[in-house]
Amino acid sequence: MPPIILMNDPAVAGVPVRDCGEPLVDLRELPFVDVDSRQADPEGAYALIREGVAWRLARAARLLPDGLRLLVTEGYRPLALQSTYFEAYAAELRRANPDWPEDRLRTQTSRSLSPPEIGPHVAGAAVDLTLCTASGEELDLGTRVDASPEESAGACYTDAPDISDEARRNRRFLSAALSTAGLVNYPTEWWHWSYGDRYWALMTGAPAACYGPVDETLAHRPARHGS
Repeated sequence: MPPIILMNDPAVAGVPVRDCGEPLVDLRELPFVDVDSRQADPEGAYALIREGVAWRLARAARLLPDGLRLLVTEGYRPLALQSTYFEAYAAELRRANPDWPEDRLRTQTSRSLSPPEIGPHVAGAAVDLTLCTASGEELDLGTRVDASPEESAGACYTDAPDISDEARRNRRFLSAALSTAGLVNYPTEWWHWSYGDRYWALMTGAPAACYGPVDETLAHRPARHGS
């Protein structure tokens, strides 16, 4: 696999943010994706996403082979929740590797979770998703969504070699549709795709990110489709 730029790379943090102020929309109210409740929270933040990301998902959905649908498991993630996830995974790795210095611990944690201050999910710019049939049956993509490198022996990496032919084919379907629609993948997680955030800007050569961390106003007042 080619070298991977992780979320903690200074080049990612160095991308400027010029937030366009675009609202969040609720994917549960839109017809072109299915939304799974495994990551549901009482406020419904998990189903929110920036409007521009949502319409790119609409394009990606039309590019899938007949009979397949996008199944979203999580979109927007509040900053406090991102911090909780990041610190919990870092603590897990610290227990398993007590000799690691802090910089290596942060790098290894960033394989699966973005540092909170630059998190694409925190900006409402990222979506975790997989594929399902029209009847809702999930396809095999090699690991479960959110599998860690330790749990999956590295099979969570998008280009992991040790997955079945079926899983590899399904990852190609997903990648082709989403990349054509303008999203970029985080290569350590086949399910994580984003548009408009700092990582996207770095990967595409954009001069700045158009989405920064979502403030409370946007988070609690999502735009409603058709109203």
